[in-house]
Formats: sequence, C-alpha cells, structure tokens
Amino acid sequence: MIYPETTRIDAVDGRFGTSIADPYRWLEGDIRHDPEVADWVDAQDRLSASYLAELPGRCVFHERLKRLFDHERLSTPEKRGRRYFFTRNSGLDKQPVLIVRDGTSGRDRVVIDPNAWSEDGSMALAEWAPSEDGTRLAFAIQENGADWRTIRVLDVDTGTILDDEIKWARFLTIAWAKDGSGFFYARNPEPGDGARFQSPVLGHAIYFHWLGMPQSDDRLVHGPQTEIPAIHTVDVTADGRYAVIYSTALTGGNALALVDLEDPAWTTRQIVASFDHGWTLAGNVGTKLFLWTQKGAERGKIVTTDIADPEPIFTDLVAERQDAVLRLAGLVGDRLILAYMVDAKTRVERLKLDGTPDGVVALPGIGTTGPFHGRPGDDEAFFVFTSHDAPTSIYRYDVAADTSTVWAEPKAAIDLTRIVVEQRFYGSKDGTRVPIFLVRRRDVTGPAPTMLTAYGGFGIPMVPFYSPAAMAWVEQGGVYAVANIRGGGEYGRAWHDGGRGQAKQNGFDDVIAAAEFLKAEKITSADGLAIHGESNGGLMVGAVVNQRPDLFAAALPGVGVMDMLRFDRFTGGQLWTQEFGSPDVEADFRNLLSYSPLHNIGTGVPYPAILVSTADTDDRVVPGHSFKYAAALQAADLGPRPRILRVDRKAGHGSGKAMDKAIAEIADMWAFAAKWTGLKVASSD
Repeated sequence: MIYPETTRIDAVDGRFGTSIADPYRWLEGDIRHDPEVADWVDAQDRLSASYLAELPGRCVFHERLKRLFDHERLSTPEKRGRRYFFTRNSGLDKQPVLIVRDGTSGRDRVVIDPNAWSEDGSMALAEWAPSEDGTRLAFAIQENGADWRTIRVLDVDTGTILDDEIKWARFLTIAWAKDGSGFFYARNPEPGDGARFQSPVLGHAIYFHWLGMPQSDDRLVHGPQTEIPAIHTVDVTADGRYAVIYSTALTGGNALALVDLEDPAWTTRQIVASFDHGWTLAGNVGTKLFLWTQKGAERGKIVTTDIADPEPIFTDLVAERQDAVLRLAGLVGDRLILAYMVDAKTRVERLKLDGTPDGVVALPGIGTTGPFHGRPGDDEAFFVFTSHDAPTSIYRYDVAADTSTVWAEPKAAIDLTRIVVEQRFYGSKDGTRVPIFLVRRRDVTGPAPTMLTAYGGFGIPMVPFYSPAAMAWVEQGGVYAVANIRGGGEYGRAWHDGGRGQAKQNGFDDVIAAAEFLKAEKITSADGLAIHGESNGGLMVGAVVNQRPDLFAAALPGVGVMDMLRFDRFTGGQLWTQEFGSPDVEADFRNLLSYSPLHNIGTGVPYPAILVSTADTDDRVVPGHSFKYAAALQAADLGPRPRILRVDRKAGHGSGKAMDKAIAEIADMWAFAAKWTGLKVASSD
C-alpha cells in the first residue's frame, strides 16, 4: 500500500539524559486551524475511504447493524413532582429525544428534539435536569461531540426556551435548588482564541445560576482548592438542604464538600479533603449522611456521620466484604439499596436504615444494573438491567412490596436464544486470575475469528451489557471476548492500583495472556484474533500490539492515548497523570517510555492490519495522538498488511455521536477485522 507522504521535522525533546525524537509533532496542530494538518488528514481519509469501500463485508455489516440498532431505547426515568422525564430513541434517530410523561398513565410528550437542531445530527442533548416541581428543565447542548456545553432552560408547560444561556460548561452535572430559583453547574474559564479544542482543564469550578439573570452574575460556589488539577461535580440532596460537591483528580478517589443551603452564606464545608479514597453520598435523613467509601475498605463499605456535630465521626454501618465489591448505593423509600459486583456481575441487596439486612432484590438474570433512581420517602424507583445477551430494559421497583415490573423492554431484531454467554478465567503472566466473557452463537463450537476487547483504566469495570455491535460480529459466526483486566474496578481499589502508574504493564500482560488463552483453548484460530479498544482501551491496543504483534491478525485502536510523553499538555491530560504518572518525573518518564504506543513501534517485524480511528473534534483525547501514531506506523517496516487512519468529521470522543455515524464506524471496523481474521460475512436476509 502506498501511503500519503508525511513531512518529518527535527523536533527533539531531551529529558533525564534521554533524547526523544518527535518528527510528527506538527500533527498535533488543530485540524480546524492548521491547513497543513487538514491537508494531511484529507489525504489519509481518501486512502482509508477507498480501501474500506472495497471490503466485501462492509455493506452487510452496515445493513445488519441498522437492523440491530433499530429498536426503541429509553433512559431511566427521573421523577419530579408527578412528571417522569426520560430520553427515547425510536431506533435509528440520529439523537435521542427528551420525553415527559404526566403521571403514571399520562401521554408521552416530546419536550426537546435535538434532531431538529442540525441536519447531520452533530448537535446533541447532553446533560439535563428537571426542577423539583417539574415545571422547568435545564439542559446542555453538545456540538460536534466536544466536551464543551451550552446550557439553556425550558418552560416544560409551554415549550418556551427562556433567555438564560450558560456558556463554557464542561464535565458537569446540573442540580436545581429545591425552590426552583436556579441551578448549580460546573464550568471552565473561557478559552483563548483558537484554543477551544486543546485548552487544558484548569480552573474548573462550581457556579450557581439564578433564573432570569445574566451568566456574569452567577455565584462562584466552589473553585480549585489544591495544586492538583481537579474536576468538580455537584448534586443537591433530595430534601434540598445540601449541595454536595465531589472533586476528583481521576485517581480513583475524591474529596467531598457540602454547602448548607439554609445558610445564606453558602459556606463550603469540607467533609473529606483528600483525593485518596472514593466517597459518594447514598442519601441523607436530616443531618445524618449515608456514605459509600473505599477508605479502609478497598471493596467498599457504607458509613454514617452526623454533620450536626462540629467534628463528625464516620461510623461503619455496612462492613466491607471480601467476596464482592460494593459498586452502587442509594437511599430509596426507607431502605438502602446496595449493588454489589461479584466477578463483574451484579447482585442487589436491600437494608433497613439501621444496617439490618432486608433481603435480595430479584434481578431478571445474570448481568448488570445501573443506579436505582428513586428518592427517600418515595416507594417508587427505576433501574436498568442489561447483559451480553439481554438488551437494556427499564424496571420499576416497588420498595414497599419489594417487587420489580418491566417498564420498558426493547424488541431487538435477533434471536437471542441462539446466543451463548460464558465466563471463564485465565492466568496472567504473574499468575493473577483474570475473568473473561465469551459471547458466541450456540452452534459455533470450534475455533472461530474472535474480537477481543478490554479497557483497564481509571478504576472503570467492564461489566456485562448488551451491544448491538458485538451481536453483529457474533451472528456472523465470530466470538466476542471481553477481558476484565487490571486497571479497572472489577475487584475494587487493589485491582485498579494493580494496573495503573508503575503497574500499568500488568494490564497489558493481562491482555496478552487473554490472547494466548483464546488460542490455547482453541476459541480462536492461529491467525484469527482481532483486538479493539477506545480511549484508554486504544492505548491498550497500541501497547500490546507493539509488544506482541504476532498474536493479532487485526487491531482497531480508537481515540487512543498514543503519545505517553506529551499527553499531559492537552485538555484533560494533566488529570491523567494521577493514573499514568507524570512525564516530568523521572521514574514515571522511564515507565511511560517503556510502553508508549508511539515510541515503541517495531521495525522489520510483521504487524497486524491496523485501522486507527479518531475524530476531528475530540477534545478529550486530542486527535494528534492518533495522527502521530498512524504516521509512525506508515513509516515503519512492518510487513504488507495495511495501517490506515479513519477520521470522523464533526464528532468527538464518542458521546453525542449521531447514530448513523456510529453505525458507519462500526461497519468499517468489523469489515476490516473480518477480512484479516477470515470471518466469512454473509447476509442474513
């Protein structure tokens, strides 16, 4: 394959006695403002578009994905007053719409339809929150997949958009004051000219906006408190008494502060100042707080404290367990609802407020639940349930009766009785036992082309969930494998710490061991393994392909962190130093250099076929990571298989992407992997 010519420059960084050449640094330029970068990306797009268009399975995957995604999908309802608010995608809508239902049997009414905002679906409804009485709705607009938001306010009864407009909101939640006078939100300072898509996440702060007032009058409630870069989110307790502020540096832990809203001074009271452990408010009864924490309990526990005391003391209410990880906790009705994770699968229990066990909440099967959306004193709550072979359904939970009923259940265009899900375990390089889920068709019993994925970062677990994309691969006779590697949160804080910082290589070893397991167990064939991952998962793909290119026939790194020596210079990268380490600290620098995908590409070694994916408006992991990585791959002597770059336009890191764009991207990825793994793609019609 003949690749577009890529200019090399003489950029060199010297750190700790080591000189690091960076010949493609110019590709860090913003595609919207740098004509040279834009021309280079256009040339790469022409190459990848022509190659992908000729793949024999592409049209089949595209049409099948359209059918697999073409079912109604609803979000968990939020009840305010007598109204229920939720989003709905009827199937192939570019963007989901926001619905309100008046009462349990009222008719559904569209209150916001973002599909009317742009013809191409590039504008999306992001965060939203109804006021306590359900008469006002604050909602955030996301443009081209960027992290920046503009907040507007809607009169729910009339559909009128009010004059209020909040700009430069970012990484936010929206939380209303109980009296409806306004809401809390998070924002960054306005970036300088031309810096919107690359400006660092600095100065992130919580503000309060009064309805009818200009943004310039918004009240600063909580700003940066330490030298460590942090992001802040806010909630208001169900009784309206306290604003709860979480501050995190993405270490897996967070600080916690409260604002007593009955005190006109709105003084921020620091409850937990350290970022060392996770803290989340499950609920409160007056001044008594029920908190989930990992302090002294890496697998999570529930503690209580009374903030009426000048020096509150935390008292254990529900002790840590060694056989399960406490993942979610909420106070609903007059019960605590606790969701535990056992080998990445969910078990839900309920307790009285004194900590007395009060039974297990029956779930529809083995899988995953989200938070129970309900409030203290209200016996009604809603939750989602999903699994690898169970499309996401919404359930209504009656707390008093301890019963669940289906509130919304999609009808997917696939016979799920033909699908088999199995959980296996394998040993990593150091003997650590790692779980892996295998999804396949019931009649596929021998070695088959296999798609492996993992994440392994920021304490985020890879829990079972229904994926139309995975089903599209599986129904063609492939196997879909999900490895629960270290760096995630599947087994608590120790599992996270075991795959971050200086221990990051453990997660890569877990992925390599997963690939070896799939081959040794004859789940996949000798040259039938593909691997995909996004964001931190894209980093994972780049690292393991460099370390063991012989294991993979195809690799699909998406929106990945590929330059581990300069990641901290863009957008939220400074926050990631708590996860990866800092390039400015020698020990961290040596470790980062040892696995950085950009800096460890081989030469003279056969590599798998590689499709690198990114998007022009990604301001989470800037596209320069993927641009530089693709350029370096194309310049290296890596054998005859292609290394191409696919760049989505008017899209970002993934959230807010229009449905047709998402389907087109998956179709390209799966067709590319099918060609190189030998998956025989046939139309199901």
